Amino acid sequence: MLTHPTLDLLHALGLHGMAQGYKALEANPEARSLDHAEWLGLLLDHESTLRQQKRFETRARAAHLRHPASVEDVDYRAHRGLDRALFLKLAACDWIRTRRNLVITGPCGVGKSWLACALGHKACREDLSVLYFRVPRLFAALGLARGDGRYGKLLRQLARVNLLVLDDWGPEPLLPEQSRDLLEIVEDRYDAGSLLITSQVPVDRWYDIIGIPTLADAVLDRVVHNAYRIELSGESLRKRKAADKAA
Repeated sequence: MLTHPTLDLLHALGLHGMAQGYKALEANPEARSLDHAEWLGLLLDHESTLRQQKRFETRARAAHLRHPASVEDVDYRAHRGLDRALFLKLAACDWIRTRRNLVITGPCGVGKSWLACALGHKACREDLSVLYFRVPRLFAALGLARGDGRYGKLLRQLARVNLLVLDDWGPEPLLPEQSRDLLEIVEDRYDAGSLLITSQVPVDRWYDIIGIPTLADAVLDRVVHNAYRIELSGESLRKRKAADKAA
């Protein structure tokens, strides 16, 4: 068979997955017993798999997730109050498709950011767009954008992703300008996309962090009323790992 011209044509057409599959089938003696329809089906499977992987890699790079976490690596043995059934349900990402929110609270070191990044990573695998920000850096970026004319562009970037991860919310009270920025973000995403917020501060104290009553009412009404909640507890996992290494 004219292997090389066929491979060259597949690559020229951008069908790199089919080219890889073609080479694999050519090298497999058992593939010679397959009929044309079976060959074509296997080649299309190779192409589909490669394209899905490339889309995932592109979305994962764009997400800027803080941790290379995976839902398959979650430790349910740690005593921190993580509901395994709920987390596995969230890992299916249907809550993102239905534009609901998720709030993860708990003390420092119990794995809030890691779990958020694991869910963000899974969303990328599900072909959903994700963007991660630590809240202090987000407010700093919005302040700079306001000064150089990029404010509207940054808000549009935050609004159009399927999942926006806001990590490390609180505990310092917001400045009035930051409270207004937060309302703009929440308003743009209401019924349009999902929010995942992590915080050391319990939800019942968020009102005081926002500070301005009218803005606090508007923000919390849009974020909390349709949000799943994961409330973690226990000692820091970092301290436990350090103690294990010392032992």
